[in-house]
Amino acid sequence: MIKLLLTGIWACVVTLGAVYFSVQHASAPKVSEEEATRAALQEYVPGELITVPVIANGGVQGYFLAKLSYAADKTKTKTLQIPLKEGATSALYNILVGKKLINIADTSNFDLTHFKDVLRDGLNEVYGDKLIFEVYVEQLEYLNKADLARLAQPPDEAHEPKPVPVVDKNGATAHEVMPGKDAPSGH
Repeated sequence: MIKLLLTGIWACVVTLGAVYFSVQHASAPKVSEEEATRAALQEYVPGELITVPVIANGGVQGYFLAKLSYAADKTKTKTLQIPLKEGATSALYNILVGKKLINIADTSNFDLTHFKDVLRDGLNEVYGDKLIFEVYVEQLEYLNKADLARLAQPPDEAHEPKPVPVVDKNGATAHEVMPGKDAPSGH
């Protein structure tokens, strides 16, 4: 009995000692001075949903829908004459239409990291300073002409699901009328 008691006390002491030393020797993650400075200067700037036409073969082939947000230098955004959200939207049209970053015919070689880097560098070039630290892609979709035509059509009644009557085990269908809504008399 005493051996069991001493074994229990020994297990408690070892466990408490291990926890004590692990807490004493644990260190916070090391953040470089540059990262700490950047985090202090950084602010999240939500972007707008933009629609960029894809022009090929002499006409519009479809549209990209993109919603991008930014990590920007908050001290520099306060000095801008045009707010970052609106200025970035205008600049994005120039970058996305002019540089043709996405090849619709072959999307297998699309590199999201390269896409975000080109946008960040292009926006920083437009503003003439390192204003944007990072670009966040919240939404990026492509709609071709067939998608647009399908969305523009009213719902097809032939393909629209019809209500299915609920039939109980005796073959009776549910057709109750709510009280006060033209209820048949005598029921």
